[in-house]
Amino acid sequence: MFSVQALILLSFLSSAFAFYENNKDVVELNPTTFSSRVLDSDEIWIVEFYAPWCGHCQALVSEYSKMAAAVKGLVKVGAVNADQHQSLGQKYEIRGFPTLKIFGVNKNKPKDYSGPRTAQGMVDELFKELKNQVQAKLSGKKSSSGDESKSSRKEGDPKDVIELTDSNFQETVIESNDMWLVEFYAPWCGHCQRLAPHWQEAATELKGKVKLGALDATVHTIMSNKYNVKGFPTIKFFPQGSKDGTAEEYDGGRTASDIVSWALEKLAEFTPAPEVEQVTNAAILKKACEEQPLCVISFLPHILDCQSACRNEYIDILKQVGNRFRKNRWGWIWAEAIVQPHLEDALGIGGFGYPAMAVVNARKMKYSVLRGAFSYDGISEFIRAVSVGRGSSSPIKGAQLPQIIDTEPWDGKDGQLPVEEDIDLSDVDLSDEETDATRDKSEL
Repeated sequence: MFSVQALILLSFLSSAFAFYENNKDVVELNPTTFSSRVLDSDEIWIVEFYAPWCGHCQALVSEYSKMAAAVKGLVKVGAVNADQHQSLGQKYEIRGFPTLKIFGVNKNKPKDYSGPRTAQGMVDELFKELKNQVQAKLSGKKSSSGDESKSSRKEGDPKDVIELTDSNFQETVIESNDMWLVEFYAPWCGHCQRLAPHWQEAATELKGKVKLGALDATVHTIMSNKYNVKGFPTIKFFPQGSKDGTAEEYDGGRTASDIVSWALEKLAEFTPAPEVEQVTNAAILKKACEEQPLCVISFLPHILDCQSACRNEYIDILKQVGNRFRKNRWGWIWAEAIVQPHLEDALGIGGFGYPAMAVVNARKMKYSVLRGAFSYDGISEFIRAVSVGRGSSSPIKGAQLPQIIDTEPWDGKDGQLPVEEDIDLSDVDLSDEETDATRDKSEL
């Protein structure tokens, strides 16, 4: 039997494992390299989005590698560990594994490959795309790259980029509890001018997650000198709660999608493990479910059915899984069995027994119920499936978050049966009852 530490280690190795790390024909891609390698190139790419735990992905490795060797020099072949780099999976709406996409003539609209998962099947489809590319070049058309034109790019709101100065930098950035990306620019800099619309778009898309600022380094020289700005634009990353002013170099691409992907990866890296709170009032449910993308609600056995050691084991499992998937930024809460009947009824928990679990989307008023084991592996698989849109969901009864009964939080102790009161019969006169009993016998 594996220890908890061993399970966590296996989970880490799984998320960090790359199928094609030692394959010279398949390029392992990540959010930092995806735009420059795939979107900004004139070459055709086929990219597999996979998860290390996926059996179908493991089975595809041989054929995918065979295909990559066959098309070498004609088509680029890439792979993305979408379990590790979820921002890319979300961007391309990956709902299952493996998913193959062909980035051909129009890089902004990749095609899903749905043919046979054989080397020959993939090669045949890629040759069709090569033919389309040749025809497009003959007709004078150019491929659409990841550097979006003004007409196809989303407009960002200039107000979402915070204007920074020497006087407000300390209070606004360094003393804040937010993550920041700060551009040090010069008004005359051509690269800065080209970056501006992408910076605005990224700021709008990241609003509420990561803040983006801009500082004119030709005017506000104190801060530009402090951070050793030598060229323009220079972008610095300030982690959440970096009170000492420590900054990191931004090493991502210069398109809006590059900036967003890089920032989301950093956000996931620095996001703390979620708290696992007990539902004792409506405010806790609202905070966990309405203020987060999704919330995980567990129903643990009554304390008389599962004492403190047992309950703490369940809570520890929830904390471990919550930490593993902290980049999702979901809410994690639990309730004692039967104590919140309206919540159980709304999520159809009654017939599942305890412990039980549901993932709730408060925005769509839908939920999915854990059907497997309430264990580290079972819950991890469930959360992973929900993350990529797999599994069934049901509407929340009443189409709203249910009523919550105010209760006292668990004190961490074992449950105690109520003490029965001793009944003292010494002062009870039984003479009348005895007379009645005697009379009843005589009548018989």
